[in-house]
Amino acid sequence: MRVVERPTPPYDCGPTRWQRLAQRVLDGEQLSSDDGLEVLAAPDDELLDLLAAAYRVRRRWHGNRVHLNFLINAKSGLCGEDCAYCAQSRVASAEIPRYRLLPPEQIIEGARAAAERAASTYCIAISGRSPDDRDLESLARAAARIKRDTRLRLCVSVGLLSREQASRLKASGVDRVNHNLNTSQRFYAHICSTHTYQDRLATLEAVRAAGLEICSGGIVGMGEEDRDVVELALQLGRLRAEAVPVNFLIPIPGTRATPSPLTPRYCLKVLAMFRLANPRCELRVAAGRELHLRSLQPLCLFAADSIFVGDYLTAKGQPPEDDFRMLDDLGFEPVLEGASDGGCVPEAAGEP
Repeated sequence: MRVVERPTPPYDCGPTRWQRLAQRVLDGEQLSSDDGLEVLAAPDDELLDLLAAAYRVRRRWHGNRVHLNFLINAKSGLCGEDCAYCAQSRVASAEIPRYRLLPPEQIIEGARAAAERAASTYCIAISGRSPDDRDLESLARAAARIKRDTRLRLCVSVGLLSREQASRLKASGVDRVNHNLNTSQRFYAHICSTHTYQDRLATLEAVRAAGLEICSGGIVGMGEEDRDVVELALQLGRLRAEAVPVNFLIPIPGTRATPSPLTPRYCLKVLAMFRLANPRCELRVAAGRELHLRSLQPLCLFAADSIFVGDYLTAKGQPPEDDFRMLDDLGFEPVLEGASDGGCVPEAAGEP
């Protein structure tokens, strides 16, 4: 009988370069710019191994838990800034609702909707450069009521803030302020001219000085280069942002942004890179996940541990039922409403 020799498999069974990179991150090493660029350029046939590496890091601090966030657009349009990506800016001609700040009762009603959807964080966003005294006082009153009546964590997105304004929000019960850097310092002038990257950094410094958590992320797909995406992720790591939302540009007719092509595979590489650059943060896959990840949406949660349930500022999200079904299919579980530990699990949990 003739013996047929089987060829040696064209791979080895040792740790891959992505597993080695994950181990470096788990050992406390900071992701480098070169590391980040290498992740974004990873061959598609290494995508699953890259996601497995990102999942090791995600699992260390978050297990299989997912933070659910509910967003209300409490003041829409009427903004004097010229951000290219935004349908609410003064240079946009997009057809969107435009209204002044909702009364406190409507904002409080939104908190009830957040609780009904099992959200752990209620996000209140208003348009405009910076809140005036009347809007800030109205938000503070609503925040105090929400914190009194619910166990929700409270995040507000209100534009540029001073230390005094941030402290007023902190005193009312706000836990976290969202203020996205959006892109790298190098690319920022391409998307906005009415305020600067330094203005945004100053707001984040005021938020931190007031004792509030930082929620800050960005938008991918505005014509930036890979180096801009990496620099944004690394900057957020330097700021130690507690929450990092990653948006993928939704090209809304009437806005000035020049979209760059995004594939589901590239979006997953972006999320893996952000996780490796920000291992402990609540990493949220935000606007654009339905449009750009499409059938690969469930894979995003092997890097990210946070999503919105419901709609975004000026774009619709998928039905919450689909989100809950996705979590159930993955075997992941939502963080309980108002979890006080920020969703983290002990450092060694689940890590061999």
